[in-house]
Amino acid sequence: MMSGDVFRCCCSAAFGLESLVAGELRSLGLQNISTENGLVRFDSAIPEIFRCNLSLRFCDRVMIILAEGKCLSFEDLFQLVSSVPWEKYIHKDEAINVSAHCARSKIMSPRDCQSITKKAIIERLKARAGLRVFPETGVPFPVLVAVHSDCVRIMLNTSGDALSRRGYRTWNGEAPIRETLAAALVSLSPWKPGMPLCDPCCGTGTILAEAAFMAANRLPGLTRSFAMEQFYFTRGFDLNAIRREAENAVDYANITEIYGSDINPEAISLAKRHIRQAGLENHVSLSVIPLQEVCLDRQNGVFVCNPPYGERLSDQAASRQLYRELHHLADRHPGWSLCAISSDPAFEKAYGMKAHKKRRLYNGRLECTYYIYYGRRNPESF
Repeated sequence: MMSGDVFRCCCSAAFGLESLVAGELRSLGLQNISTENGLVRFDSAIPEIFRCNLSLRFCDRVMIILAEGKCLSFEDLFQLVSSVPWEKYIHKDEAINVSAHCARSKIMSPRDCQSITKKAIIERLKARAGLRVFPETGVPFPVLVAVHSDCVRIMLNTSGDALSRRGYRTWNGEAPIRETLAAALVSLSPWKPGMPLCDPCCGTGTILAEAAFMAANRLPGLTRSFAMEQFYFTRGFDLNAIRREAENAVDYANITEIYGSDINPEAISLAKRHIRQAGLENHVSLSVIPLQEVCLDRQNGVFVCNPPYGERLSDQAASRQLYRELHHLADRHPGWSLCAISSDPAFEKAYGMKAHKKRRLYNGRLECTYYIYYGRRNPESF
């Protein structure tokens, strides 16, 4: 933590997305940004932390770092937690929820970390705030203890639920892709708002919704709440004014030519539900079409898709045939770029061509590669 109203903060992110998160933070004007595996650090005051929760498309959570240090024993952990001025943040009845994860450290028991952390918080409050009873009937106060290589971070989770939970997706389908990764696939592709975009294996429509949000300048957290809105020490800030400002900046008229198709009628039915719940039903076109029959009449655009990976041996042949069909799709649309993510190391061989650009990403715990094939552009078609 830093002095005054500025805090040392961090965003957790899937491996491979850290640079995208750092770019978003820079665009918000934040300072002292640095990246490490799965984490991006920065400095921020409370209003900007809230703006991060509203705005960031690629990270999982936004957290305030309350303390950091090396801990070789549970006594070290107790002392580190006790050094945090909890009385500045906790009023009297917050429900102190502690979660922990440990890796490659002498301290390797998440359950013990949770109980020791909570005990240290309560002991500090007893000594400094004069509290004797902690009913914990109030709003959640989510504390995270991260232990890695004997280094411990004590953090306050300002987001609550993961930021990937935008609120529009209520059913995942067979092969869900997290909203944060879907947004990253769109951002890493050659697509820009105003260009046609098509997902020819759209499943339940996540890539399409994220692209439409970008085109409309619609922040991903606009219709959900965040844990920090209920914190005692944030009540003096007009966070609703920041939300209203973001709502006024949305322009759905900027969404043009976003298409999705899938061979599975049930998937398209779910996609329609999600697109409707996202408020995009008049802006995204969906249809049941086999990949072999997808044919669009615009000369320039971008295909972005998350096709089946063929993780099971019985599915591998069908998936690789689909990758060949993606190449045929690109051939039918020579001015279009095609981008696909897959964990199959034989993707390029099945597709029949080396990608112009590749990037390693993770879909959950699954290591994948994002393949980008550039089309031949005709500037007159824009």
